Amino acid sequence: MHVTPFSTLSATFSTPPAVLFPRPLLGMLVAALLAGETLTTPVQAQTQADTTLPEAQNVIVTGTRSTRRTVSDSEAPIDVLSSKDLQATGSSELGTALSRLLPSLNFPRPAIADGTSSARPAQLRGLSPDQTLVLVNGKRWHTSAVVNVNGTAGRGSAPADLNTIPVSAIERIEVLRDGAAAQYGSDAIAGVINIILKRGAEGSEIQLGGGQYSKGDGRQETFSVNTGTVLDNGGWVRLTAEQKHQGETNRAGADFRNPAEPLYGRVNQKQGDPELRQTNLGLNAALPISGALELYGFAQFSRRNTDAAATWRTAYTSSTKLRTPLYPQGFLPNEAAMNTDVSTVVGIRGKSDSWRWDASLNYGSSEFSLDVNNSVNLSLGAASPTRFYAGKLKNTLTVANLDLARELDVAGLTNPLTLALGAEYRRDQYDIGAGEPNSYFGSGAQGFAGFQPSNAGSSQRHSASVYANVEAEFSRQFSSSFALRHENYSDFGSVTAGKLSARYALSEQFALRAAASNGFRAPSLAQQGYTISTTNLITINGTSQLVDTGTFGVATAAAKALGAKPLEAEKSRNYSIGAVWQPRQNLSFSVDTYQIDIDNRILYSGNLILPASLQSVLAQQGVLVGAARYFTNALDTSTRGVDVVGTYQLNLSGGGKLGLTLGYNHNDTSVSHVTANPVVLAQNNLLLIDRQTILRTTVASPKDKLTLGSDYSSGSWLTHLQATRYGSFVSPQNNPALDQTYGANIVFDAAVSYRTGRWTLSAGVDNLTDQYPDQVTSSGNLNTGGTLPYSTFSPYGFNGRYVYARAAYAW
Repeated sequence: MHVTPFSTLSATFSTPPAVLFPRPLLGMLVAALLAGETLTTPVQAQTQADTTLPEAQNVIVTGTRSTRRTVSDSEAPIDVLSSKDLQATGSSELGTALSRLLPSLNFPRPAIADGTSSARPAQLRGLSPDQTLVLVNGKRWHTSAVVNVNGTAGRGSAPADLNTIPVSAIERIEVLRDGAAAQYGSDAIAGVINIILKRGAEGSEIQLGGGQYSKGDGRQETFSVNTGTVLDNGGWVRLTAEQKHQGETNRAGADFRNPAEPLYGRVNQKQGDPELRQTNLGLNAALPISGALELYGFAQFSRRNTDAAATWRTAYTSSTKLRTPLYPQGFLPNEAAMNTDVSTVVGIRGKSDSWRWDASLNYGSSEFSLDVNNSVNLSLGAASPTRFYAGKLKNTLTVANLDLARELDVAGLTNPLTLALGAEYRRDQYDIGAGEPNSYFGSGAQGFAGFQPSNAGSSQRHSASVYANVEAEFSRQFSSSFALRHENYSDFGSVTAGKLSARYALSEQFALRAAASNGFRAPSLAQQGYTISTTNLITINGTSQLVDTGTFGVATAAAKALGAKPLEAEKSRNYSIGAVWQPRQNLSFSVDTYQIDIDNRILYSGNLILPASLQSVLAQQGVLVGAARYFTNALDTSTRGVDVVGTYQLNLSGGGKLGLTLGYNHNDTSVSHVTANPVVLAQNNLLLIDRQTILRTTVASPKDKLTLGSDYSSGSWLTHLQATRYGSFVSPQNNPALDQTYGANIVFDAAVSYRTGRWTLSAGVDNLTDQYPDQVTSSGNLNTGGTLPYSTFSPYGFNGRYVYARAAYAW
């Protein structure tokens, strides 16, 4: 496992968490930290009824370098989700499966959001998607090339794309719900998702599944195979192949806005999931080469093609003026995107003179290319083509890493102390490729104007880090760990992060745990350099309008003219205190409260509707836009919350087994500071960070989520039932009168499986009662006359009931 540890604790403890914890609890936290102890939480997962080993006894590899640490004695809350847990959700999407298993994770289904429709972001503990670090087999996973620049959850982020990893390749997932920048470096502010791939030569399985929504659309087919084979000298290799197809869904309403339109009263817009075709390939292998040396490696390839709708263009721009003779009845631009993800890790590990060591080289890339079809460049008139290549984005990560660890016998300790040391070199690169000239000439292609040669280019940076980690058990009741990491970036300097955690068992059944840390997230190269001019649907004075809008990298002349400054790293302080109670071996509960303070949060600015004077300034640079945006260190925020987890396993008469789980998360984010408005914007009555941008950070995702699950097995039958309550959320606007609060809702899922010989047959229903979120009100024309009836912030989408079946053959 790649562990990157520790940093300076002066920043960590600069703001005491008294505002979150009452003084008695705060005193307990400090006492636990000074004593060096931490608590463990039981597994939050849909525990399968046929699990033979209680998950609390499973050895974990995330957030620790010890070879003995289990879920039950971990010093921070960690969830372990098995492959059976993931399969029980019925979803072939990893992001969706995790959102059903983890109350603290939000994974909405945005629509009409350009690249975000094909590379959807996930949020942990209500924070930005890029504040959660994703690992695969303990190695840092690259982030997506797609920047979420539309009005969706996670606006402004470019996180890892979870859906590039096939569920059929996964052995288990460990989710560390705690700040871990001192252990793993940048991005691990909200937590860490570590995806462990299946290993070994034994066991193979073929799966074929499909389903459809009750509206008759969104048909899905998935075929996968996972198999292993033996290599010489005791080695092994596992191969995974998966092919998926998803039909589009559409929940748009009829267009009654203008009776003069040729297609008045029809459903012209599309709001729903895009059509999708995806191929995933994976390899995981290990080969002993001599003595204690082992060569290992894994690789993943994913190619996803999506066809997503843009916004409907009416036939007339006024009551009489035809938009273009090429589409006399109006048209719906189509965005055909291709996401290509590649990742390769090779390494060698062994043991020498009591030291365990692991040296590895990691390469990953995400490429996003886009064609715009069924469109027109209005500047070219009737001579315009209707298909355009709009350009591409590519993000690349290269990491060289060395980890060292050993156990040391220290007088007075119950078990040997674990010492871990390491060093890492990381290189990032972000590329923007221009589209064809017709895609960006003049007004550009409708739907998505192409990247211009002035937008194109490549940016790079590198960083080097050293880290250390110490874990000790002072007694059978008391354990503690300390991590420190120092990292130097070529573009903005050095950052140091540290973490202190502890666990104290008051009895064999009850324990307390606590942690305090500081962390950081380096601004991504995408946030620093993403530049494009395109047409966006922007609300102006309560009315949705199509406006030519420029997104400018902070180093461009256009951004500087509007007051942009170089981006700084986000800095965080994490505090948590929790308790674990396990009155019986088959019954456990955990409660963990937390506070996460983040300074200099990087946000995408509001839509700056430019007055004529500023349009003229940009025009002198050859930039012709009516609105502008750029990234900025905008806010200081504080997120406070609680996680509750309960599991119960019961053997029933007649041989049946029942597993019950409860999971609850509540979090609340508030703003403690807003960056001063640039002078040039203030002089023109513009706000860099407007009300809508601030409230998207605080209220646009549900503040709470509750899951209740049960798994019952008897003989060859297995049933899975789950109820999930999603809390209310707000879709904010700059005019408070136009805000809309969406009510809480409960979604029921059910599945049944039957095993016969080598076959397992499954069927299930997601959203059994066919629940939909509230519809967008017509107030202020925010739902464009009823054509877009649902909010993209809905945490469970707006497709309705889904029925599926699956057959698996194992050997």
